[in-house]
Amino acid sequence: MSIVRTVSTDLNPHKLRIAFGEYNKHLKYIQERLQVQITHRQDKFIITGDLTAVERSEFILGKLIELADEKDDITGDELHLIVQSSLAREHDAQDSHDLTAVSLRTRKGKITPRGSNQQRYVKKILASDISFGVGPAGTGKTYLAVACAVDMLERGEIERILLVRPAVEAGEKLGFLPGDLTQKIDPYLRPLYDALYEMLGFEKVGKLLERQVIEVAPLAYMRGRTLNNSFVILDEAQNTTPEQMKMFLTRLGFGSRAVITGDMTQVDLPRGHQSGLAQAIKILSGIEEIHITRFDSKDVVRHHLVQKIVQAYDAFDEAEQISRANKKSQQAAKLASNIEETDDE
Repeated sequence: MSIVRTVSTDLNPHKLRIAFGEYNKHLKYIQERLQVQITHRQDKFIITGDLTAVERSEFILGKLIELADEKDDITGDELHLIVQSSLAREHDAQDSHDLTAVSLRTRKGKITPRGSNQQRYVKKILASDISFGVGPAGTGKTYLAVACAVDMLERGEIERILLVRPAVEAGEKLGFLPGDLTQKIDPYLRPLYDALYEMLGFEKVGKLLERQVIEVAPLAYMRGRTLNNSFVILDEAQNTTPEQMKMFLTRLGFGSRAVITGDMTQVDLPRGHQSGLAQAIKILSGIEEIHITRFDSKDVVRHHLVQKIVQAYDAFDEAEQISRANKKSQQAAKLASNIEETDDE
């Protein structure tokens, strides 16, 4: 059953264009995403559709009006993130007793996790020595881990940030590549650098790298070290072997914490090799002090097509698994039938 809600605003025509986009492109986007109808009459916007979609649209319009009152432009990315926040609101309300809003402060500004899962993830990182963030690309698991590290460094709670990634593509045999260690591993750590530059600025990051307050290293170079008063991020952990994962987890020293992030659908290990991340989650899930946050396609905060792509691949993988299981079942039935025929002879 369709319902109707009205959103009123006292924005002037210029601010209305900012809120709802040139030629109402933001309104058209909302209508397409949420399957509602929005009509504009003087200072009112009338939303028609099913209850859930209308409530979400009401939330989005309110946020756009607030932003337009503060800013001179609202980008497509900002609109997408507001829509994603609206889609997560129901789940957020169910978990609200555990989700006092948390935000992280960096030199470039405040970072606020979006949605209940991101809020929960950040709270676990800040409260525990070892945390795992597992899920598809675009869910913010690596970006928020870096934000937590920067926040703690700025507040003096840690002395160093270490960024670690397995260099699977190079077989971790980096000695044959030109350049020093940082130049060799840079391509594998570029997403982590991008996050640091956004939060601290190029100049500050450069100085911290020179002083080794921020350090980058391939996972293989961590062997034999003990890391005290450090925030260590192991990214792309699905590409670690069980031995590498155990080695990494046992590097943790006093006053340190580790965040391990990965996507189990993106394993680049040779066929037949078990992922250290998958094994670690099985082994460590019963330890109370170690927290594991699982993300899925609903948590994707990039372009809305990324969410659809992740969902499409998930559906394809599920269908493939069912197909393989059916094929094995048919083969087993055929084999059993052949055995029975042989016995009859």
